[in-house]
Amino acid sequence: MAAVAPDGERKLNPPPQPTPTLSAPVIGRQPGPLHDSAPPPATPGATNGYCRFTRNAVLEGKRTGRVASGVVSELDPDAVNRSGEEGKGLAPDDAAYEKTFLQALYGHVRAGQLEDEIDLCRKANQPWRAASLRGVLLFQWRTISNAPWDDDAMDEEDTEDSQQWSGNVRRQMWKTVCQRTALNAVCRTQDHLWVLVSIASEERLSLGLARIARECFWESDLGTLEGSAASEAGGVPDEEVEEEWEEEVKQMLEALEAVQVAEGAPVEHPYHISQLHIILDKTDELLRSFGNGLQEADEYPALTRFFAHLCLFLQLIDMPVSPLATQVILEAYLRVLESAGQRELIAMYAGALGDNAVERYALFLASFELSGDMHKRRLALTRAREHGLDIERVAITTFLESTYDTALEQVNVVLRYFLGTIARMLLDMLPPELGSLPEPEDQATEFMHYRQFFNVWELLSRVVETQALEQPQMNRGTRLAWLDDYQTLIEQAREQVIKLLTTDWLMSDAEVHNGDRRRRDLSRIRQIYIPELIIRLHSILVGSRSRIPENIKHALSLVNIVADSRYRLNEDFSNQDGRQLDDYLGAVRQAVLAGLEGGGSDPFRILTV
Repeated sequence: MAAVAPDGERKLNPPPQPTPTLSAPVIGRQPGPLHDSAPPPATPGATNGYCRFTRNAVLEGKRTGRVASGVVSELDPDAVNRSGEEGKGLAPDDAAYEKTFLQALYGHVRAGQLEDEIDLCRKANQPWRAASLRGVLLFQWRTISNAPWDDDAMDEEDTEDSQQWSGNVRRQMWKTVCQRTALNAVCRTQDHLWVLVSIASEERLSLGLARIARECFWESDLGTLEGSAASEAGGVPDEEVEEEWEEEVKQMLEALEAVQVAEGAPVEHPYHISQLHIILDKTDELLRSFGNGLQEADEYPALTRFFAHLCLFLQLIDMPVSPLATQVILEAYLRVLESAGQRELIAMYAGALGDNAVERYALFLASFELSGDMHKRRLALTRAREHGLDIERVAITTFLESTYDTALEQVNVVLRYFLGTIARMLLDMLPPELGSLPEPEDQATEFMHYRQFFNVWELLSRVVETQALEQPQMNRGTRLAWLDDYQTLIEQAREQVIKLLTTDWLMSDAEVHNGDRRRRDLSRIRQIYIPELIIRLHSILVGSRSRIPENIKHALSLVNIVADSRYRLNEDFSNQDGRQLDDYLGAVRQAVLAGLEGGGSDPFRILTV
């Protein structure tokens, strides 16, 4: 605890402090579910002194010179352990009380009632046992701790004289004693139960008592214990002793696999298997086993819930756990929540998936029907934000103005898919002979116009795809071949678009059944696609002018076709939603300015070059 500096001043070295996540439950400030579910501790009853009947038998034997058969001759706490091999023990009444008393102590330990069990030891005239139990308290020194100070408690004590520390200063040595006691075959009393619990829940510490000659530490001098523990801690543990100890403990714990359970679920129950694997530090093996086989069990939802929370708890206390196993189990638990209709919990557990959280929650949002309740869909997105998920990455939504631009882009993608792909698939499903029917003429012509449109649309898409193939690192031969393909496709697209624009595409004056409705539908289609084709072709021609200079001339020549009253293309620029004539005129203006890039002040010079 203290070291002397070279200048003679005494400096204090702060002891290691456990993390707040683990220290709070250990010292009993936060009762856990084990404490809450513990049964009420038994009451051993009152006693008149320590082992009164055994004490009377010992005194009677010393007075008469005759030792009572089967009764110990001494009354120290280790007398039973020393005399156990000779078949001696306490008097029957004292042995019965001792058994009930130890069961009551364990009941208080199980319920987390440390102060009550210490008080019970004092009432039973066993202060040494109370002192041993107090060894579980973590050492705390408020002077060198970041923990908040209790002002009321400070007022009640002298702060100048008090050292302001509490707990077990030699807790490591106390745990070593528990360790050696648990491994001692002679000490197989009721104390063995809670000592085993101490070993199972604490980490492996020094072998401070490994070289103590006598197994009874009650009669050993405290300095001997401290000196032995210090010598062991200061040196390097012998590897053989270390491996022997670890193997002994491992075998002892593995033997629990064959121990039958007196009450409750059988030993092969998944929860018992999980407990043993966790104690033996085989968590990864346990999780892989669950992933490979336990899904088929009848308790699948309950087990998935248990393992999901086990993974999250291990992450919370910074214990290593397989990321792949954690992802598989959390994914399974999300499916359990969806099946159970507990959608309000999905965002919270999806957020624990790390890099896959956004993708998984987006998949969940995709399960909502578009015709579903708008409030529920908005609430699902709100939960994503509450649990640290980026809404803009989770979903393309129209609920937030910040995502309007992306939503608009995706809407256009969907519309293009429905208008292009599905209609094209319908045409491909039809027999080719259908396009060669001469009668009825108006229907055959309309069908031919649809095929013409999709051929043009595909050409324009191929132009865009070919343009995207250009790479800065192309060599000269590759670039020339690419430019030749690019120029050929643009020329084909220009010719086919002009042909469509100048051949009365989807214009019909034939008198047929439901003719008015048909004419309205065809007119609406022209108002959607004629401006779209014109502007797309114009953009391709102007955008390729740096590689194909004559295309700026073709773009300006397209204006004459649009303005020609014979084709009535200006009537297709609707004033309703969609492409308007102002949009096209603005694009033409940009093309005229682009024509001046080569110099000169005549905007029409480009048409004569």
